[in-house]
Order: sequence, then C-alpha cells, then structure tokens
Amino acid sequence: MGACSFVNRNSGKSMREAYDNLCQIKEDEYGHQEGYNGTISTTDGFRDVTDMYKASKKEIRAFIDEKMDGLSKRQCWGICIRKPVGNDNKIKSVVTHEVLKGTRKWELKYVVYDRDNVLSAHDTKGDAVKSARAYTEKTQKRTSIEVQKRSKSPTRVATIEYKSSTKEKDGEYVFFGWAAE
Repeated sequence: MGACSFVNRNSGKSMREAYDNLCQIKEDEYGHQEGYNGTISTTDGFRDVTDMYKASKKEIRAFIDEKMDGLSKRQCWGICIRKPVGNDNKIKSVVTHEVLKGTRKWELKYVVYDRDNVLSAHDTKGDAVKSARAYTEKTQKRTSIEVQKRSKSPTRVATIEYKSSTKEKDGEYVFFGWAAE
C-alpha cells in the first residue's frame, strides 16, 4: 500500500479535540477502508510541533514543505496557529430552578429490570411478576423486580446549563503528514 501527503486545518478546544474531530470527519467522508483511506484518519496520532515551528521563524507553508520529507507513512504533525481562549467566568454554569406548587404525591410502583435497564413499571407485584416472567421466557434473560416510590407530579427541580464566556474561542490547528492509502 502507498502513502499520500495531506495538510488539514481544524479548530477545537485543544489540539487533541481538533485532531479527533478531523479524523472522524474524514472517516465519515471517505470510509474506513481498513486503515487505508488516504486521509489523516489513517495516522497513528499526532506530534505537537508548535514550538519547533515558532523557533524556525519560517512561513507555515515553507515549514511544512521542509519537514514533510522527513516524515514517514502514518506520521502526523500538528501546529497551533491560534491558541484557544478558555472560559474565564468565575461561574461557568447557570441553574434554573423549577418551582413545583403544592405537595408531592407519591405512589408505589413495582419496576421490572433486565440488569440495569428498566423494562416496565406496574401498580401490583403480581402484574410485575407476570411481565418479568414473560420477558424472561421470551429472551432467556434474568429479570428482577424492585419496589420504588415514584412521584405522580413532575420530578425535575432544576436545570443546569453551561454559561459560555464572550471571549471563549476554539484554537486553530494545522495538521500535516503522510496517510496510508
């Protein structure tokens, strides 16, 4: 199998995130091809050479052209061309409280499980046993029944969302190397 050169650019919160997303995009676009699709996704990871690039004081294209010949198949190098700016907020999330009026009304339920998955919930233990037995006989999988106290009213009491900073930005990265094809 041969090799072909590539130069790709992507953004992300880190070089790792940018590389992983780029590999996924290329694999979705060109397929897996058992590790030979001719894209960055066939490389064995990346090496951050940002400091080497800055020390060279060369234009990025000249640096890539010079270093490309020294790389071998499946090697990838990455350069950070714009550093990411993180969230500098003291508080990075917002809580929205759900106000539930009145008293909570609770009911007893018999819940049927297949390991950790909830299969059904019933008002009576007899109905739960009937459901569990039918499932076990059909699938030959073990089931269990637990008694639980469940709320008749809504149960969500708060929602927490990420609060981004106005200055927050992804970093910009260039990756180059030789892909297997």
